[in-house]
Amino acid sequence: MEEKSATSLERMLRVLDLFDDEHLTRTAEEIASLLDVSLPTGYRYVKTLGEAGLLQRAGDSRYALGPRIVVLDYYIRRADPLLQVAIPHMAELVEKTSFDCVTSAWFGSQILDTHREMGKAPATLSYGRGRPRPLFSGGAPKVILASFPPASLRKLFDAHPGDIARAGLPTEWSAFRKYYAAIRRAGHYVSRGELEPQLAAIAAPIPKADGAVWGALSVVIDMPRIDVVDVPRVVQLVRQAAGRIADELAG
Repeated sequence: MEEKSATSLERMLRVLDLFDDEHLTRTAEEIASLLDVSLPTGYRYVKTLGEAGLLQRAGDSRYALGPRIVVLDYYIRRADPLLQVAIPHMAELVEKTSFDCVTSAWFGSQILDTHREMGKAPATLSYGRGRPRPLFSGGAPKVILASFPPASLRKLFDAHPGDIARAGLPTEWSAFRKYYAAIRRAGHYVSRGELEPQLAAIAAPIPKADGAVWGALSVVIDMPRIDVVDVPRVVQLVRQAAGRIADELAG
């Protein structure tokens, strides 16, 4: 009985994974079909998750993610050790550079932006807190993946050949590994129009003592300004801020 209950709970929670940019709403029939459960079971999942506030009606017998998730996100922000330490340093970095400052981190199999401090002229970003970013484009993903041990990086390489090719990265393993090893040695990465054509970013890892990272710290710059900005100075400021954040987290 306990094993069946656990399996049922796991399936019900997988309902939440069925929503993404292309599927903002679902019907109970779609949910049942995608989870390979009976229609009555699909309706039961929807009812239970709706009562918990994790789903809500979206009209025409469709359902969307519910308001309870907004409440949970508030508590996640409050409890996130990286944000507790990083936000004052991000505000200071914005003051010194005038650019937007963003933290990003690896969660499970995704890279997410977790916080953004606005600069004097906030950039228009397609990605923000909670929206998974492409794994192989942009400054933050580059410095995060550069921290991965070879075995973990190889798993990503084997799992995403199409994404790697579309990002213009080496499609042969040894060259791919060397590419990220060079980023790791540099200690930062400057992206120009990789994720969004109008934006550049300067990113540095927020390191842990064991060689892994808490995430990445980035400043976001409009492409027309990157050519007139003192890039080495901004790189230094970002790396220094990331180092101070890491020191506080380690303490």
